Amino acid sequence: MDDLAEQTPSVAGFRSAEPGGGIEIAGVSKVFGSGPASVTALDAVSLKIRPNEFFTLLGPSGCGKTTLLRLIAGFEQPSDGRIRLGGEDIAHLAPNHRPVNTVFQSYALFPHMSVARNIAFGLEMLKRPKAEIDRTVTEMLALVRMEHLAARRTDQISGGQQQRVALARALAPHPKVLLLDEPLSALDYKLRKEMQVELKRLQHETGITFVFVTHDQEEALTMSDRLAVMSEGRILQVGPPREIYHHPRERFVADFIGDTNFLEADVLSAEGARARVALSCGGAVEAQVPPSVRPAGRVTAAVRPEHARLTPPGDGVFDGSVEGLTFFGTDTLCRLTLDDGASFTARIQNSVPDEGTAEPGTRVGIALAPGAVQILKD
Repeated sequence: MDDLAEQTPSVAGFRSAEPGGGIEIAGVSKVFGSGPASVTALDAVSLKIRPNEFFTLLGPSGCGKTTLLRLIAGFEQPSDGRIRLGGEDIAHLAPNHRPVNTVFQSYALFPHMSVARNIAFGLEMLKRPKAEIDRTVTEMLALVRMEHLAARRTDQISGGQQQRVALARALAPHPKVLLLDEPLSALDYKLRKEMQVELKRLQHETGITFVFVTHDQEEALTMSDRLAVMSEGRILQVGPPREIYHHPRERFVADFIGDTNFLEADVLSAEGARARVALSCGGAVEAQVPPSVRPAGRVTAAVRPEHARLTPPGDGVFDGSVEGLTFFGTDTLCRLTLDDGASFTARIQNSVPDEGTAEPGTRVGIALAPGAVQILKD
């Protein structure tokens, strides 16, 4: 595998001839089959993807994210609703007539062809002039840092290199939108991390709208300008990664994005975006309230593990006992049982080498960072 961190000049010459396409999805549903055996893959989904952004559809298997991607590509037709690209209704356009290209999980390269020929193939099918094809292939090879492998057959290069060839081939026709269906899933962990950076670089340099599908929360948080969390054919929340992570509105979103502690609480008072709640495990705290939620009575509160720290017993918001520790290098995951029997996890940064944390069986207090408690929508 060649070094993706190699410092290679960006290709200023390759920039999408037109701005990346904005996508408007309005009330789109997709039902497979009919009658009692029918399956609703998408349920009245509405979404706006901005031009030139890296947008991610995130959710577990079967949530509808790949179906939505295939509808944008034209491989499926919606049962209801409308899809516009750059303001134009594209429902009547065949997949090969849409200004959209797709990179699939399987790269579908031609193993008997060279890297350069694979990149050129789509342009040849579009009957572009030879001089344009040669120029574009040169630009693409530089963009994905593959100039030195132009003559190599694609069955003679690594998985990460094959993935970049597939990206170059998809980018070569200058599409307005590039759709990516879990393209990193077959790569090992280190290469996947490197390719996350590489994909973000390519999107920035080309100015093309990227729509990325994944079930991997780390990929979504690392690369996206914005993301949509999906479940059972519906979009639950859309926003920048930081907003989705720190301000989830629903329990599913909080649970799916990162590690989360869920605590039962009773609302003491509430006004606007703030509330004061009494935690069932002990102690009253200020909590954040998401938009459209009017908290009252018994609610569920979420606390991220990294927003908790250990204190001497009685010095925190509530107390508990350490059940186990898991060392991760940069931090240690501390599993606790609270006084009301609930489980709780705190993530402690290992800022001082060889400095341990509380041992299993130790009784401790748990303090919470300001703004750590978030009330969730029922």
